[in-house]
Amino acid sequence: MGTGIVSVALAVDGAETLSRALLAVAAAGWVALAATGIVHRYDVSFTAVAGTAVLGARAALLGWGRAAAAMLVVALTLWVVRAARSLSTVPRRAAGAAFLVVVATEALAVLAAFVAADDHAAWLAAAALAPFALGLAAYLHVVARFDLHELVDGRGDQWVAGGALAIATLACAKLAAVGEATAVLKPAALVLWSSASAWLPFLVAGELRRPFRGYDVRRWATVFPVGMYAVCSFLVASVDHVAAIGSLARAWTWLAVAVWGATLTAAVARTVGVYDP
Repeated sequence: MGTGIVSVALAVDGAETLSRALLAVAAAGWVALAATGIVHRYDVSFTAVAGTAVLGARAALLGWGRAAAAMLVVALTLWVVRAARSLSTVPRRAAGAAFLVVVATEALAVLAAFVAADDHAAWLAAAALAPFALGLAAYLHVVARFDLHELVDGRGDQWVAGGALAIATLACAKLAAVGEATAVLKPAALVLWSSASAWLPFLVAGELRRPFRGYDVRRWATVFPVGMYAVCSFLVASVDHVAAIGSLARAWTWLAVAVWGATLTAAVARTVGVYDP
């Protein structure tokens, strides 16, 4: 999921060669995880839904419309399987991972908007408004239960609190770009972008207050939001014609690459036994 969104950010920024390299890594990881899940009969996760949708969006950017549409069907199926018991199981003191229900739901809206744009399917763009609105409602449900101590004590997934709003921003901006309720969604995208950005000082301050050294698999949940901030900023800059946000998007893209590289390096170091978390 994190690798896929960084690939998307690089593609939007024009770094196509590096983007395709990360796409190959993300696709290989998706196939491996899918095969493992099938063999061991693991429960479907919201991470699987979002990862599938992100790969579908990248396929759409490459002009692979049929592949993107197929990924949308897969992502929707996985979401239906997983979503039935999601909101009822959000704890009263939720960690950042609880926001994955929002991420997965908004990811459906994003991919549907990309497929609708490629196929000029107005009905699909209209249908994408449903997961977009549902994702926002889910965000309000989860954020009311989010434990703010996670901003300091979290091991990476606390960033999803902001990343969930960032992907909602992307969904909103992409739907505005395809002409769906543009008069409402264009300003809404800017409001959502500002709200997502408002998390950043608190997320960064939490990292600085209690720096985490070593590796934790939850650090991959930081990679995705950082990459998503870049992608949503590109789209908002485009639909709302705010050049400064586009400049921020380019900076965030390379920050996302750096965070991805650092996380991968830590994961490899942990695997070969250089250090323990």
